[in-house]
Amino acid sequence: MLSLRRKKEDRAAAQMICAALLAQARKPAFFVELRVPDTFDGRFDLAVLHAWLMLERLRSAGYGMVAQALVDDIFVNFDEALRDLGASDMSMGRKLKKIANAFYGRLSAYGSAADIDALAAAIGRNVYRGEAARAGDAARLATYALVCRSQLAQWTPEDGSPVFGPLPQIVNA
Repeated sequence: MLSLRRKKEDRAAAQMICAALLAQARKPAFFVELRVPDTFDGRFDLAVLHAWLMLERLRSAGYGMVAQALVDDIFVNFDEALRDLGASDMSMGRKLKKIANAFYGRLSAYGSAADIDALAAAIGRNVYRGEAARAGDAARLATYALVCRSQLAQWTPEDGSPVFGPLPQIVNA
């Protein structure tokens, strides 16, 4: 009985976190200030970056079950997005497998980044598809991610909706 209640609480926390991270990833600042492509791929990459931040925090704080429920929720959202775009039932398995490979590949790339330069390089490869001219945008997005990580360092699901930190701003040179 207690494990069923705990599962329900974990699922509710995951749904709240998923909604918050997807809302953050959809903020116009990413598409305007950092010129992330406003495409399915660009939105996917921002969602994954924010998911990485949340999953890292949840796992480090001992919320492994909430982290798994969050991944489940994220994939439900991916499934719904594909269906909204007109994907047929026959192609869903193949498309979700491709999305899962991209999702876990990005989590691995971001998680193995030892410093801001490595994180910026991973973001450059994934978000900006390796365009050398976008290295500055990738560096600013990496800085944003590290600020978010710092902001989330004390957060737990009991605190309510996560606060990711300040949105990226144009830096006047």
